[in-house]
Formats: sequence, C-alpha cells, structure tokens
Amino acid sequence: MVLLFQVAIPLVLLAWLWLRPARSLVGLVGQVAGTGAFLFALSLVAQWALPVWWLPRVYGGIWLAAVGVALGVRPGLRGLPRWPLRGRAWSEAAVSALLLGLGAWFGTQALMGRMVPEVGVVDIATPFGAGHVLVASGGAHPLINAHMRTLDDSVERYRPWRGQSYAIDFLGIGPWGLRAQGWRPVDPAAYAIFGTPLVAPCAGIVVSAETDMPDFDVPQQDTVNRLGNHVILRCGEADIVLAHMRQASVLVQRGDRVEAGDPLGQVGNSGASTEPHLHIHAQRPAAAGAPPLSGDPLGLRIDGRFLVRGDRLRGLAG
Repeated sequence: MVLLFQVAIPLVLLAWLWLRPARSLVGLVGQVAGTGAFLFALSLVAQWALPVWWLPRVYGGIWLAAVGVALGVRPGLRGLPRWPLRGRAWSEAAVSALLLGLGAWFGTQALMGRMVPEVGVVDIATPFGAGHVLVASGGAHPLINAHMRTLDDSVERYRPWRGQSYAIDFLGIGPWGLRAQGWRPVDPAAYAIFGTPLVAPCAGIVVSAETDMPDFDVPQQDTVNRLGNHVILRCGEADIVLAHMRQASVLVQRGDRVEAGDPLGQVGNSGASTEPHLHIHAQRPAAAGAPPLSGDPLGLRIDGRFLVRGDRLRGLAG
C-alpha cells in the first residue's frame, strides 16, 4: 500500500501533468487543481516515515515545475479552446474533478486535525535527550491519529485505554531521512530511534515504572502488556505516559521525584509496539481501582507546539 499510494500514484499523476497536459482551458485548470489538491492532501494524511519524510517536498517541487511548463511554455493559455473537444479529454477532466474532490475532502479533514482539541492541554518539554524524530501518529483527527478511536465509548474494549486518545507516536530520523536500515528490518537495533535517551519532560513524581519486559524483533509484540517498559509521571494534575521503552533502561522507580531533563531511560520496542517508537500521552489520573490509562484524555503541547503527523522534533542535544 505504501508503494502504491506514496510512490506509484504520485509519480503517475506527475507524469500525467508533465507529459499530457490538458489541451483545453477548463481541462488544464482542472488538471492542475486536481493533481495539486490530491498531492497536498496525501502529504498531510500519509505517514511518510516510509519511504522518507522529505519525499512530499520533492513531489511538490516537481508539480510546481510541471505547472510552470504546462502554463507557460506549451501552447499557452490563449491558444487553448475553453472546453474539451473530445470524449477522452472529457474523461480526463472527470478524473481531475474526482482528484480535486478527494483532495479537498481529505485535505480539509487533515487540516482540522491540526487544531488544538477542546480539552485541557498540558505543556511539556521534549522527552528526548538527543536525536531527531518524526511524528508518525498525532493530532486531533482520526485520519492522522489512530489513537483517537479510543474516544468511542460505544466500544467496550476501548474504555480502559481512553486516556491515550490524543497520544503521539514518534519514529526516529536517521541518515538521509531514513527511519531504519532497510525497509522493515527485524532487528530493533536497526531503527534510528532504538536506544535514544529519554528525559523527564516535566517535574513530577513517578507513579508507575517497568523495565524488565523484553524488546521484540519486528513485527512481534506483546498484546497483553501493551505499554511494555514504561514510566508514568504525575506532573501537577496530569499523568504523562511514556511507553515501549527499552528493556533494563528505565532509571527511575515508583515514588521517585524528577525534575525536567532528568534521565528516564531509552526508547525500545517492548509491549504492543509494531516497531521501535516512543508513545507519549497526557491524561487525567485514572479513578482508584480503574485501569491506569482510563483517565480522561488531555492534549499535549511539546516545546510550545501541538504536534501532528509529519511534524519533526529534536532532542535536547539534537
């Protein structure tokens, strides 16, 4: 699916605009608008950890060059008929209209997800001691943040996890923008984020910590102990949850008091983790006796930014 939607389809659309620009004014305007809207929406909706985070920018540059050629070099707008002249041209205009509609709808939904949710928001500092990371899942719309499905109270199995609804998942960015050494290597150590140091993003008290769970080869995971190795910090009236940490890396224990910037451990691949990444979220403390992640979800602002899919963040030493 990644190769289809993030490589094949964009290249086909760009080749279509570059090599076969419409030969009518309405057709050309629709072709430019349709391909542009679709590619823009795709840049917001898709998770660009695969292939690389900067690829949408390359597509954007090629699209701009193709538009310049289509509008300025070839016959010129004055030489074009207003309406398509043949059946095939009308078919291509219909494709352009479909692309424009899809791009407008998905693009609008993704942009709505960039707005801070109407719940309490917690401000914290970066949880990374070093490195350069990419938001794989984050924001306030299910289209760009899969965690939001746990807001659906009608699904009983989601209720114990409701607190994670505005969570952020971070992947690492290595050389050339790659997240790993290979497409999907089995060894967790082949991922850029594995072993990245984590620090306390706020001053608080450790209310839960675990460090003995194994790091799994990709794509194996523990669907029972879903958090894996983790730290839960109580900062003021909010709990900050950091999950999927590396085995034996957690440096704090329940009851410890930490200051912002104090070392906590490292990113790993424990628990229900599809590949090495950091899961972090904020929530109200769960009720006594209730599952620990069942508290009311809160939004999270890191270093003053409400991060959404595709955003990047640097660690303290990054």
